[in-house]
Amino acid sequence: MSDHDAPQSTPAADPPVGLRTSLDRSRRRRRRGLLTGLGVVVAAALVGGGFWAGSATAGSGDGAQAATGGGAGGGDRISVKIAGSGESDLQDAVKTVAAEEGLDVTWVNFDDWTLPNSALVAGEVDANAFQHTAFLSAYNVAHDTDLTPVFSTTITQWGVFSATIDDLDQLGQGARIAIPDDASNGARALFILQAAGLIELGPDVGLYPTVDDVVTNDLGLEFVPIGATTIPTQFDDPSLDAVVVGTSYFDPSQQVDAEDALYLDDSLSEESRPYVNAVVTRADDADDEAWTKLADAYADPRVAAALEEESFGATVLVDVPVADLRSTLAELETAARELTS
Repeated sequence: MSDHDAPQSTPAADPPVGLRTSLDRSRRRRRRGLLTGLGVVVAAALVGGGFWAGSATAGSGDGAQAATGGGAGGGDRISVKIAGSGESDLQDAVKTVAAEEGLDVTWVNFDDWTLPNSALVAGEVDANAFQHTAFLSAYNVAHDTDLTPVFSTTITQWGVFSATIDDLDQLGQGARIAIPDDASNGARALFILQAAGLIELGPDVGLYPTVDDVVTNDLGLEFVPIGATTIPTQFDDPSLDAVVVGTSYFDPSQQVDAEDALYLDDSLSEESRPYVNAVVTRADDADDEAWTKLADAYADPRVAAALEEESFGATVLVDVPVADLRSTLAELETAARELTS
């Protein structure tokens, strides 16, 4: 969003309406479609014993692929490959709903966060759905690519968690805190630690501060960079006193959720705008009709229900205009280039 400010040291007292308005709009739209959605579920169950999905035609990476077949309205079906970062109920729900509208989605999941973007650039998939705008901007600048968002999807709340203490005041001198090792999420973690009152960053640090920008660290905290996706698996590592990570990253078996956080960010505040997730594709394919169908699938109340059940409310759907996503991306890319110039 072109008018967003750099993250500040404390959360905004009155969060701007941008993301909150978008979330309220998404919720109203889901409520309006809820009875219709439930009717479709019942009808599908009565007629066919479940949802019908036509056989997918794998995309070649040269944009979404059209395939002859019976979709909604009897038109041609479209097939797309979308890269993700792990199987989920959300993906299953999106695939089911999209199939009803003539869009056959094949999810291709990767464990390494660099691979969904490299696969997209290489034409191995048609889009990806795993990253926020800040992460995308860092990738585009580092690899001189022009990947672009086509619609917003979700945002995840982040926080400080610990397996050994119950309050941030219990952190001792030299405590070791795990933060993500990539530029965008590592910066987010530092802003969270600053908002929690544990550190102070220098002035004019921009959107991508590093540990070198910490100017006040009264506890002498040691920052341990770890891949964001692996931080939850090391949550109870006795050598770590706390971790900073997304609330939805923990496996359900760990029974760790937002209520266990020692500090939570405000995922709908102005400071969190760079962390809105999106479906991303190559610039040349940004206007493909498949993305309209996919966006409609994400807006279905069944998808919202699947996300709510899966994330316990830690991740929510947001409806941010694509023009705002792209203007935010442009700002973030400018900031990233300044870091490397």
